[in-house]
Amino acid sequence: MSRIGNSPVEIPSGVTVEVNGQTITVKGKLGELTQAFDAVSVKVEEGNVIVERPSEAKDHKSKHGLYRALINNMIKGVSEGWTKELEFVGVGYRASNQGQKLDMAVGFSHNIVMDIAPEVKVETVTEKGKNPIVKLTSHDKQLVGQVAAKIRGFRKPEPYKGKGIKFVGEIIRRKAGKSA
Repeated sequence: MSRIGNSPVEIPSGVTVEVNGQTITVKGKLGELTQAFDAVSVKVEEGNVIVERPSEAKDHKSKHGLYRALINNMIKGVSEGWTKELEFVGVGYRASNQGQKLDMAVGFSHNIVMDIAPEVKVETVTEKGKNPIVKLTSHDKQLVGQVAAKIRGFRKPEPYKGKGIKFVGEIIRRKAGKSA
């Protein structure tokens, strides 16, 4: 029994949901998202989106919760948006942006310049005495996570000093150094 799949997704005001065959389109103030689905049926009733499965087969059970969660993320994205924050920890680690270009100095001989997708809004916050923070905001949760993971992949946090690019709030498991 899918606990996630059985609960309906509430549609907030200002968001429209359309189901055409095997695709669902969600429109809101922040943008428009489309998702294809199969093995389940999706209905829009009385301000709610209801996902139902045709049988108790393993494939139907797994996709029941999956598509309900994806639809919920789409509705939340077009109404509120998704934000990921990355913190640059290390001496000399800096980040700045000019429009959609993110310029990062993370301990290599040259700076890394990365073009960010136009759907993702990038913002850098640099305060004296604090680590630089990069804020990524978009209506597409998958895209924000993918861009954040790519940025983090340039310099993952290491376990001895904790230097690297980490998510804000992420806890790095620290290891003890050499015992003298």
